[in-house]
Amino acid sequence: MTQLVAKDFPAMKNDNLLKAARGEDVDRIPVWVMRQAGRYLPEFQEERKVHDFFTICRTPELACEVTMQPLRRFDLDASIIFSDILVIPQALGMTVEMLPGKGPHFPEPLVTPSDCLKLNATGAVDRLKYVGDAITMMRHKLDGKVPLIGFTGAPWTLMGYMIEGGGSKTMSLTKGWLTEHNKEAHELLSLLTDTIVEYFEMQVKAGAQMLQVFESSADYIDKKQFAEVSLPYVRKIREQLRKKLQDQSIEPVPMVLFAKGGGHSLSEQAECGYEIIGLDYNVDPIEARKAVGPNVTLQGNLNPEDMYLPQDEIRAKTDEMVRKFGKKRYIANLGHGITPQTPIESMHTFVDTIHKVSQEL
Repeated sequence: MTQLVAKDFPAMKNDNLLKAARGEDVDRIPVWVMRQAGRYLPEFQEERKVHDFFTICRTPELACEVTMQPLRRFDLDASIIFSDILVIPQALGMTVEMLPGKGPHFPEPLVTPSDCLKLNATGAVDRLKYVGDAITMMRHKLDGKVPLIGFTGAPWTLMGYMIEGGGSKTMSLTKGWLTEHNKEAHELLSLLTDTIVEYFEMQVKAGAQMLQVFESSADYIDKKQFAEVSLPYVRKIREQLRKKLQDQSIEPVPMVLFAKGGGHSLSEQAECGYEIIGLDYNVDPIEARKAVGPNVTLQGNLNPEDMYLPQDEIRAKTDEMVRKFGKKRYIANLGHGITPQTPIESMHTFVDTIHKVSQEL
């Protein structure tokens, strides 16, 4: 087993992702896709026939194999370590199952604030060491081909799963906590924030070269609630992590904040200090640039549903998207995770079109 010590990593051969994050000129617009290692790939489906989802997450060799799968097929500019945002609730002592066709399920969700007493934050990140081991192993396997991204769910998003017991179309139980148990809700958000800071510190030390915070449940709350339950905590993650790393003379890595449904608060997101703001598919690139200003990199934002269109239409939509964003301070991506039935051909068309257009710009 690889020790959690990041050293002697191969030299980078393609660092366009990191250059774009820093606002430097790039050879070509970097592109990667959220959930690029996943169910749309037949080779991933083969792995799932043999291994349980969380077994893949917890076994560095398997996590690395799955992380590598899309890179063998597509000319991508980044890899993202195969894991799941719900490993944090697991590390805090909650049971999470991945049910076929249904997704994540918590047999014992948090029903009342007293259930939070069962959460054990002490040593939680030690219990996530397998993620760090996978990151270190993956950096060596990549051989400098592309940078490696680490990630987490944001506190509000994680809290939603922990209270709802899985995915939800309304998050009504979680929003109920904001009115009925407001103090305890914020205590839980703080506990998750502190755990994430430690988790990210471990990921950077293991070799992650960029970090993404997935605020996947921003679309269940309005602008005022977003300012109350999301922004203060994602800002704290970035600030506290930076301080922890600087105190140890460790170079901070660029960070992405992706709030699906948070398009109403782009300027507020930009003020949180993240180098990159991810956009969902409902946000216009030109309006987003005005909102965040010239010194933030944008990432996104083709609608994943567009990947089912005829190839010439995918080409046209991707071309239009890239030209709207331009070549400076831009990372191409979808506006949410790639969906399971996406044709492999569509992914080739998407990636190749981005590189083609970026050569023309």
